[in-house]
Amino acid sequence: MPQTTHYSKPFAELLANERLNSLVPGVPNLGMRPRLEALRIETAFGPETVRDHDMAQCCLAAIWLYHDFFDESHRISQGIATASGSYWHGILHRREPDAWNSKYWFKRVGSHPVFPEVAAAARELAQAEPPSRETEFLLRQSRWDPFAFIDLCETARLGHTPAEPLCRRIQLAEWRILFDHCYRQAVRA
Repeated sequence: MPQTTHYSKPFAELLANERLNSLVPGVPNLGMRPRLEALRIETAFGPETVRDHDMAQCCLAAIWLYHDFFDESHRISQGIATASGSYWHGILHRREPDAWNSKYWFKRVGSHPVFPEVAAAARELAQAEPPSRETEFLLRQSRWDPFAFIDLCETARLGHTPAEPLCRRIQLAEWRILFDHCYRQAVRA
């Protein structure tokens, strides 16, 4: 998990236990529902002041998704008309699984500032795995290709490659990187 010390207390507590989410909707973490429902942009980022409301909304969509509450995350992310909002929306649909809808949202993302970092994290994770035809693109890419990753997740979900554990680890790294980006942008000075 990323260093949660630079996150506000409510977010740090919600991220205290690492979740290696499934490539499909998991079981909602019901024990966290009261904390998630209590999150309000006005108080969730304290003592920092929210400077970017859309990025703060992205953090809320992300944390609901992290705890496998798809409907709640979807309601938030579909109302954020930014590249980061579309990114969260695309991740949700990738896990739904709805590859076509996920690709639609990633087309709306375009180029995102976290793509190089996600590509590097995916490459590092893939290097620790036995090579396979399906995952070799992860070793070569210099920019994140969300469409190729959607296809890899679909292939893994269907059992056509043993890459599901790798996909889940990449998905977690992607989540961390994007969440950190959104959080920092939400409270930037």
